[in-house]
Amino acid sequence: MGLGWVRYASGMSRTRNRSRRFDVVLWGATGFTGQLTAEYLLRRHAGAGLRIALAGRNMQKLERVRAELSEVHTEANDFTLLTGDSHDRNSLDAIADQTDVVCTTVGPYAKYGETLVRACVEAGTDYCDLTGEPQFVRKMIDEQHLRAVETGARIVHCCGFDSIPSDLGTWNLVREAKARHGVELEEVKLITGRMKGGVSGGTIASMLQVLEDVKADRSILRKIGNPYALNPEGERRGPDLSDQKGVRYDDDLPGWTGPFVMASINTRVVRRTNALLDYAYGKQFRYSECSGTGRGAKGLMRATTLAAGVTGMMAGVAFEPTRKLMMKKLPAPGEGPSREQREKGSFVLHLIGKGRSEAGHETIVRGTVVGKADPGYGETAKMLGESALCLALDGDMLGTPGGMGTPAATMGQHLLDRLRAQGMEFTVDDPT
Repeated sequence: MGLGWVRYASGMSRTRNRSRRFDVVLWGATGFTGQLTAEYLLRRHAGAGLRIALAGRNMQKLERVRAELSEVHTEANDFTLLTGDSHDRNSLDAIADQTDVVCTTVGPYAKYGETLVRACVEAGTDYCDLTGEPQFVRKMIDEQHLRAVETGARIVHCCGFDSIPSDLGTWNLVREAKARHGVELEEVKLITGRMKGGVSGGTIASMLQVLEDVKADRSILRKIGNPYALNPEGERRGPDLSDQKGVRYDDDLPGWTGPFVMASINTRVVRRTNALLDYAYGKQFRYSECSGTGRGAKGLMRATTLAAGVTGMMAGVAFEPTRKLMMKKLPAPGEGPSREQREKGSFVLHLIGKGRSEAGHETIVRGTVVGKADPGYGETAKMLGESALCLALDGDMLGTPGGMGTPAATMGQHLLDRLRAQGMEFTVDDPT
């Protein structure tokens, strides 16, 4: 199985020798998640000579953030501050031209992210974000992928809780099953386990943006409803069907399951990775995600409640009067839990791979992905920060060309090693 891109490999690979002014520009540094990411980068590389710029619309807010960060480590005083506007191409061009990587937390990305992606593509600048908006990713693929191949810009969406655990977890499970056990996996299922943490205001805003875009253009629903919506053009068919919406019992777990709201983006990212790696998982590889709710009557009740809740939530946000009522009780963009609450958060995701051994026997290989802080904030800041550092500092070692990538297809082992070094667990058990 290949470890790097083999599709579109004829594109330009820009020489990455840290000759630009900055290693990383953090766009959206004054927002809640932006500040967490800035602090993560500071704590992670204080004293290592990492060249960071904080960027946003308001200089006074940027100065306040830098001053607060300087209380964490005095090196923050050396952070350069840059201003721009999400819809001002000239200001974003000026930012993209100066840096090896732009790392952005400014969403909803369908509303605020397109101009920045275009600026990075033209500058040959690597880019990573936190989007969970499949319609935005699909649009950027359609409009910018071939140009990014030409300029060498590596554009990597979905570098947070959606969709790094799913993407890297599957990549690792498939690879380890083959390398260590000689098992060719034909299917992987991700089932959520213990999860403690709040839903971010940015995630909610992104969900609402998807609905707004679908409302304005019904053809978007058809595009993103395709399980292979993010695959290359002409390759948007396969054995997988729509994401789970109801209640099911899974014998492999074993236990009851319900829908997982992030499956609509995660599953499509995993399938794009497979396509970009020239179907290293197999043309008939199947992937799905759901929420585990436990065994017995209690597990069934929880799964039923979850399915009804997801359906009710989607119906509620689609109807304007109820959406306004719901928004009053949900966190707004820029809001989030306290440090103590973030540190008490965690998540466990279970991966179940089914395939055949070299002798032809049906085999199950299990794995887990574990995060030890709030998934939507603490672990997301870590995943985004390490993605930016991976693109900036691992440079040409990645061996991947420009284009609209995925975390696993673009950064693979380098990102996996970085996240493990920072406490995330990606494990694979012996087969059964």
